[in-house]
Amino acid sequence: MSIKRAFDIGARDYDTARKKLIPFFDEFYGAAVDIIPFNSNDEIKVLDIGAGTGLFASLIAEKFPNAEFTLCDLSVKMLEEAKKRFSGGNIKVNYIETDYSKEKIFGEYDLIVSALSIHHIPDDEKEALFKKLFSKLKDYGLFINADQVLGDTPAIEKFYKTTWLEEVKESGVSALSLSSALERMKEDKMSTLRDQIAWLEKVGFIEVNCWYKRYSFVVYSGRRQSHT
Repeated sequence: MSIKRAFDIGARDYDTARKKLIPFFDEFYGAAVDIIPFNSNDEIKVLDIGAGTGLFASLIAEKFPNAEFTLCDLSVKMLEEAKKRFSGGNIKVNYIETDYSKEKIFGEYDLIVSALSIHHIPDDEKEALFKKLFSKLKDYGLFINADQVLGDTPAIEKFYKTTWLEEVKESGVSALSLSSALERMKEDKMSTLRDQIAWLEKVGFIEVNCWYKRYSFVVYSGRRQSHT
């Protein structure tokens, strides 16, 4: 099953299962929002790649109500859920159905974010994506990725998977939600945190840092200093 098909099928129930599939949901997403360096009333432009149902964007919007969002995702069903989420509100949101790893990204942004998406593309595409995102940031713009990473060794990776599965089962997740998650995970192409930090620095990001890590779940960022 293609990753697009898997997310189309799971779109309606994606948010409901999210907190149980990430037992430490609040601290994971909370860390990603907390490191955004702008003032709450700033009119920042935000690009969310692999935006899915708009979950991450909605958490950012709570803190930055004057932000303008562009949500990119290859699943039209996911974007339909995002549109429902933001309907009737005052948040400015643009929606683009696209494969961000292969297609052009237009515009320039103060903030580019992603959550639980980039681990679906292979290593060479990750490095190329980081270069593309770097070119789309304004001076002093920030890129934040809240994602899953591969363990540095097979033993560490086995521990990550085993511990996650135990915690998820304890959370009371439904058999259907867990089955859907495991099906999507077959398409994962995770890379180590060490490699991703190196790729960010290679393309020119500064102040690259991992702010949060719990087993395979991480939040890291990098800043663009200037275009000169």
